[in-house]
Amino acid sequence: MVEGWSVLSGDTDEQRSLEPGTGPAPEGEPEYRPYRRPAAGWGAARSVSRLLMREGALVDGPRAIRRMNHEDTGFDCPGCAWPDDTKGLRLDICENGIKHVTWEMTRKRVGREFFAAHSVTELSGWSDHDLEDQGRLTEPMVYDPESDHYVPISWKDAFEVVGRALRELEDPNQASFYTSGRLGNEATFLYQLMARELGTNNLPDCSNMCHEASGRALQASLGTGKGTADLKDWETADALFILGVNAASNAPRMLTALAEAHHRGAQIVHVNPLIEAAATRTIVPHDFVDMALFRATRTSTLNLQPRIGGDMALLRGMAKAVLEHSATDPKALDREFIDRHTTGFEEYHALCEATPWDEIEHQSGLSRTDILAAARVYGEADRSIISWCLGLTQHEHGVDTVREIVNLLLLRGNLGREGAGPSPVRGHSNVQGNRTCGIDHRPTDEFLERLAEVCDIEPPRAHGLDTVRTVEAMHNGDVKVFVGMGGNFALAAPDTLYTCAALRNCELTVQVSTKLNRSHLVHGRRALILPCLGRTEKDHQRKGVQSTSVEDSMSMVHLSVGMKRPASSHLLSEPAVIAGMARAALPDSTTPWEWYIEDYDRIRDTMAQVLDGFEDFNRRVRLPLGFRIKQPARELVFLTPSGRAEFSTAVLPDIVPAPGTLVLGTMRSHDQWNTTIYSDDDRYRGIKNLRTLVFMNRADMRERGIADLGPVDITSIARDGSRRTLDGYLAIPYNIPRGCAAGYMPEMNVLCALGDYSTQSDQPIMKHIKVVIIPAALSGERTRTALRPV
Repeated sequence: MVEGWSVLSGDTDEQRSLEPGTGPAPEGEPEYRPYRRPAAGWGAARSVSRLLMREGALVDGPRAIRRMNHEDTGFDCPGCAWPDDTKGLRLDICENGIKHVTWEMTRKRVGREFFAAHSVTELSGWSDHDLEDQGRLTEPMVYDPESDHYVPISWKDAFEVVGRALRELEDPNQASFYTSGRLGNEATFLYQLMARELGTNNLPDCSNMCHEASGRALQASLGTGKGTADLKDWETADALFILGVNAASNAPRMLTALAEAHHRGAQIVHVNPLIEAAATRTIVPHDFVDMALFRATRTSTLNLQPRIGGDMALLRGMAKAVLEHSATDPKALDREFIDRHTTGFEEYHALCEATPWDEIEHQSGLSRTDILAAARVYGEADRSIISWCLGLTQHEHGVDTVREIVNLLLLRGNLGREGAGPSPVRGHSNVQGNRTCGIDHRPTDEFLERLAEVCDIEPPRAHGLDTVRTVEAMHNGDVKVFVGMGGNFALAAPDTLYTCAALRNCELTVQVSTKLNRSHLVHGRRALILPCLGRTEKDHQRKGVQSTSVEDSMSMVHLSVGMKRPASSHLLSEPAVIAGMARAALPDSTTPWEWYIEDYDRIRDTMAQVLDGFEDFNRRVRLPLGFRIKQPARELVFLTPSGRAEFSTAVLPDIVPAPGTLVLGTMRSHDQWNTTIYSDDDRYRGIKNLRTLVFMNRADMRERGIADLGPVDITSIARDGSRRTLDGYLAIPYNIPRGCAAGYMPEMNVLCALGDYSTQSDQPIMKHIKVVIIPAALSGERTRTALRPV
């Protein structure tokens, strides 16, 4: 096993057992060659072929590819949340989706023999790639502190460990229940029901770290926490604006929509500090003619590179240009829409007039000419969609930035009609469904009242803990039991050392997982690993094979049915795991937990009574492509205090870094899905055999005396003045604005202090970390890094 994050002498035991490098053993020296080929195409095909061969999935892999994302007998891709094709496409798949599924369908197994052979201390020295690469978990395991090994435990006894720990808490708020985006809607509903019947709203989720700003902004502006555009709108829009999204890696099936948009003559504007592969050209793999002819399609008509955090200034500049143009061309604004459906326009108009162009240029990092070019595209399009991802939300001012998107859309009535609207890109397959179905630490009174009436419980009314405050509470000893449904919390959360110390301070940690990961090794005084079915696997219950539902990023809800025999006969479905924990923790509960698990239609019938938009759930979810949850704002019904869409009037923040400092944003590599690392390569950025790197502007490198691929030390400066350092990273000269830098999560999550979260959304500001980067000391290996608080 390869070591990656070396430990300096004098480090504590806690640091020593933390994180080695996350990738597999490098196959050669680090390489960087700028990528200039189209996205997807034959590069994706070769990558998929190598993966299928390496994982021994030459039969199961193609079978899964044919079944994935089809509503009749298929399963939903466990990767991104891009909607299923509406035109009956038989290969509605992508490279990353195939990787994700193949990684789940591996023939490798992690059973009791594996855990008997390897202690937790030993496994803590393995890379995260090597941990997951061992294969699928096969049976429940409990940590034995005397031997430092996980040992087998029966499901009955495992549930009793959880149940006793929860029953013995002095206060139910001493438990916290985390959710990743992989959880289906039915399991989600049962999970929140269990937590609330126990008496807590401590339901942190991955949205707290990703799109919380989107939900709060859209709720404030439009009265809905979701986007209003759907895939058909994408197919008819005259202009598409893609902000802060690396589509080729994060939502690769978007490439099809972008290629089709270009073919029909739509304008496509990408806004990102880095010009990613998806913002240039693509060869869509299921377009066999283009593949055969090596014929690429452009995926953009304009690329803009604002400084990190400069998107709000760009949007303000576009709005200012539209308003200035309206002085000579009244058609530049949709005054009828503004007058009938909005409030606050005059105040916003005055704010734009009062914002000087030089300030807009300074904060955005773009010239007035560039901003006017984007405004011209917007002004000349009859129907526009603005889409965004974490590049906009993981900032202090993320809510204001998303509200500025809505402001711009309202000026020309780009809401409530075909081909227009806001369209956030969710990064995980059911993260939006989790929130819809009750995973919310700040539930509405209306939802709690319906839950109380239908489920005959008395849910708590006080707000619960989100992700950041759960970590704080665990660290302080106020949360004693942590349950994680999927994901890899230890690596996904910010401030890695602090988060891991918090997990270790728990009385009990419970991880419901499919594969071994870092969160199983960074555990409480007692710990359980509860293995569950993957989405590709058949879920057999008393009433037959069950289906689960998921919601994509455009509010379509559809069924997913596994196709493969489970990896082990000892696996339980996620709903069954939740029901088992609930029955053990709530022995006197009148909730029919076991009855629900016999037939998931019964869960859906209850959900239909509790959740807005889920009426007649069981029938509608079986329609072709499922059904779309009603969106009042799409129908120009605004559930805001004014009953109208509301313009916001936030002043432009000062996001320009101080002299000598840079702003660093974390991101995924291409050969990665969230915290799962497939390799140390990043094809679309030209990287091989390297993850411990930082992308920098060459002028910034020269100013600091940093050579190309030279070793550097990266020190973050938190709001409270504390510092965190990564040593020995390699600096890669890259096309990124001056004053900006970028690198990979989860390795760089250590640089984001837990206290550095947005006061608007409570999200960790992982895209706006203030850092100082200097040449590294000459001693030490250049590809090794040290994790050391300063």
